[in-house]
Amino acid sequence: MARFLYTLVLWFLLIPWAMLHLLRRARRQPEYLRHWDERFGLYFRRRSEGPLIWIHAVSVGETRAALPLVAALKDRYPGHRILFTHMTPTGRQTSVDLFGDDVARAYLPYDCPFAVGRFLSRFRPAIGIIMETELWPNLVAACRARAIPLLLVNARLSEKSARRYARFPSLARQALGGLAGIAAQGEEDAARLRALGAPAAAVLGNMKFDISPPGEQLALGREFRARIGDRPAFLCASTREDEESMILDAWNREIGDRPRFYEPQNRGLSPISLLILVPRHPQRFWEVARLAESKGFRVQRRSDEAPVSPETQVWIGDSMGEMFAYYAAADVAFVGGSLLDYGSQNLIEPCAVGVPVLVGPSTFNFAQAAKEAQAAGAAMPVKDAAELVAAARELMGDEARRRSMGGAGRAFAARHRGATARTLALLENIRI
Repeated sequence: MARFLYTLVLWFLLIPWAMLHLLRRARRQPEYLRHWDERFGLYFRRRSEGPLIWIHAVSVGETRAALPLVAALKDRYPGHRILFTHMTPTGRQTSVDLFGDDVARAYLPYDCPFAVGRFLSRFRPAIGIIMETELWPNLVAACRARAIPLLLVNARLSEKSARRYARFPSLARQALGGLAGIAAQGEEDAARLRALGAPAAAVLGNMKFDISPPGEQLALGREFRARIGDRPAFLCASTREDEESMILDAWNREIGDRPRFYEPQNRGLSPISLLILVPRHPQRFWEVARLAESKGFRVQRRSDEAPVSPETQVWIGDSMGEMFAYYAAADVAFVGGSLLDYGSQNLIEPCAVGVPVLVGPSTFNFAQAAKEAQAAGAAMPVKDAAELVAAARELMGDEARRRSMGGAGRAFAARHRGATARTLALLENIRI
């Protein structure tokens, strides 16, 4: 009965809202209207033959987290094809950038019985792997009815998400109980899942620790550094809506009426430092550039492929798939999505590169990693934009502390590797 009522609400309320949402998002990102038929389980491409492993990664972060798992699966099951499903165009494009034609990709349909039935009948996966947090009751039930083992891996569940699921206890219990296995990132995640009625969850760690900075990205970072020159560089990475305005205002207050151009003899002083802004979503690149210009800053874009002028105050990272390179080029990095209540983006990546990390008060998406990085001396918490800019300025003038935090970050990232191998061992217990 709980799933029946859920389906009625989904069909009569949530699906119409979702379609309007797609139309609204398409105004800024037309890709939202491409492949819309797949969202209803309609797939017209010819299906390749052979066994298939299906991985669902809702967007960019989950797709990147699957990178080491895909390599391990291809090595362990060379006769199987891999299908990625996504919910966002940026997630889909990330799988193109990371895997090219080595994997198939599609949108996961809305969680209506007829749509998920079409999806499963079309692709007939041998196993399904859901990355991190996605949980769809009708999809779980359809997989179970077809004897398709479905696992939730690299699972995380914040207190906020747990409270949301707890509003529908019967539905959450049914969905979690229909899974063939759960691999949680940490003990707190596993405890919240159990409290919602999940079967025993194995605590296997976070696969994002297993992503090593690619050599070509580090080389690109050195190229970025050459474009920037010797001036201090403060990177604000994966920033979210409204965070950039707060950071720019705080940066402007910090530099005041002092010189706004680079002079080598003044290294370490914020007026001559370069602020690098890399928005989380590509559709906002131009918006953020215009925002910085409207506040009186001299702006350049990464896409112009030119050296950063000494007069440039803000460099916009308007590219996808180059975050490791931006981290490698920076003296200090702030991880976006943490000043406002977005839960933070991935702070493991800058730690792995060895750049000192600043993080705001909202870290529920990476709660354990944030806590442990701060304890290890790799990351420093800040409460607001003013404190963020002040901390960045202080660090840019303290080379010894930057080196210490960077070394602590590399050690912290290395110490937590191994979740992919443990997850693969869990999958091997299930007949694929």
